[in-house]
Amino acid sequence: MKRLISLCAVAAIALMVTACNQAPDTHDADVTAIQANEVQWNQDFASKDVDKLAAHYSDDAVLISPGSPPTTGKEAIHTTMKQMAADPALTLKFQPSRIDVSKSGDLAYTQGTYTMTETDMQTHQVINDHGSYVTTYRKQPDGTWKAVVDIVTSEVPPPAPAPTEPQPKKKTKG
Repeated sequence: MKRLISLCAVAAIALMVTACNQAPDTHDADVTAIQANEVQWNQDFASKDVDKLAAHYSDDAVLISPGSPPTTGKEAIHTTMKQMAADPALTLKFQPSRIDVSKSGDLAYTQGTYTMTETDMQTHQVINDHGSYVTTYRKQPDGTWKAVVDIVTSEVPPPAPAPTEPQPKKKTKG
């Protein structure tokens, strides 16, 4: 009987220690923080503050956007943001339709839509774009969230290729 009581006491202590060592549930606070981050990010695009725009990314982040190879690393993303911000026609607004945080609380993603106006580098015409995005975030040691992968997909079809000169028909022997 003593053995059974001792076993129950050990089990109860083990359960209490396990319960005390679990991390607090920060899911709702994390969702709110990521939502606030994206609101601020929109404001940073409106102000065209390149340093603030690049600050939303982790040092090892990757930016993937239509018509360009992936941009890897915060420095390269800073350069891309600088080029974008130099465009007087640039406007970009995005809105998440979904924010999901992992159970472990260290990874999250947002999914949503965007609208953008920019100057086409080849035609120098102002174009309007819209589409979807997915941004994956990693929680930093200081508790902030930084984008680690940012993927943009345009819903606007690419322009038709420029017409080519007609090739002369080859003569066939016959």
